[in-house]
Amino acid sequence: MAAVSDPFAAAKLIVVKVGSSLIVDAKTGTARREWLKSLCADIAGLKREGKQVILVSSGAIALGRWVLGLHDGLLRLEESQAAAAAGQVRLAGAYAEMFRAEGFAAAQLLLTLDDTEERRRYLNARATLKALLDLNAVPVINENDTVATAEIRFGDNDRLSARVASMIEADLLVLLSDIDGLYTADPSRDADAIHIPEVSAITPEIEAMAGGSISGVGRGGMEAKLVAAKIATGAGCEVVISMGKTPGPIAAVRRGARATWFFADASPAAARKRWLAGVLHPQGALFIDDGAAAALRQGKSLLPAGVKRIDGRFERGDAVVVYDQDGHEIARGLIAYNAADAERIAGKRSLEIEAILGYRGRDEIIHRDDLAMTDGSR
Repeated sequence: MAAVSDPFAAAKLIVVKVGSSLIVDAKTGTARREWLKSLCADIAGLKREGKQVILVSSGAIALGRWVLGLHDGLLRLEESQAAAAAGQVRLAGAYAEMFRAEGFAAAQLLLTLDDTEERRRYLNARATLKALLDLNAVPVINENDTVATAEIRFGDNDRLSARVASMIEADLLVLLSDIDGLYTADPSRDADAIHIPEVSAITPEIEAMAGGSISGVGRGGMEAKLVAAKIATGAGCEVVISMGKTPGPIAAVRRGARATWFFADASPAAARKRWLAGVLHPQGALFIDDGAAAALRQGKSLLPAGVKRIDGRFERGDAVVVYDQDGHEIARGLIAYNAADAERIAGKRSLEIEAILGYRGRDEIIHRDDLAMTDGSR
């Protein structure tokens, strides 16, 4: 990565994660507005270069607890949820204002980890994100702390950002931190700690270098960031952990500021196809005609018109196997309709879907992004 003048040059889709300790002044409980403006300016600069950017932002609870007078001590679950509700309004308003000044619309999404792991909700969240990116907006994601239970005790937006990066097939995940990357030990406690600029694989030795969060504001820490890096690189997304405290933190990394880069062994698309092809428990099967099979081998989506028969009981987002007319498996993928609706539109043109089902669904019964060939053709 050091050989590249701008390490962001090849990235087309970038996820940026920022933590509470960067957004909120721990002494006053207010947002660090000038710093936030610099972050939004950095993101706007990436977008003007034609890159797509998603922002995963903590800070709602840290802001809201001051608004509600919950200044000291650990919060009970219901207090955390109340603080999240009060703080999220202010956080979203700040982002809307600052991105508007840069000429871009901000859009808020509140997610839980389940939204990125349960397939039907995953498809809905991904479709919304892609639509927002196509509309040139900046999606701003936070964990849905107002209703989360287990997530609020365990959760950290490092892991959520990695799930989002995996879901949307991002090229790069930027984890802005209160430290400039990974060290062999906690540098605030060990003067001999050595900075590690590059990590090609997250081994047990690398994991042992992580410590707990010491910021007093966030819930992450280096351990959470390594978990996130492991998730993201496994999905083909490169990761950088860099110092976020200074103004213009993304621009600083692009200029060569010290950071730790984690490399992936495959592209996001290749990693996703590998996962789809390896699904162990498909819920159903589709039998398609020769024309549809040829289209899939050319990298196209599966349309309802090419489906001859459907077996199994499955829901939207479940994994299914695709067979040709001779009964040979040729692909696996995530289906866009449940079994009942799929049976009704099988063999029909996409233009007829709305009239048949009474709602406008997807034109594809399996989109090419959700499909992997298993017959060796691609």
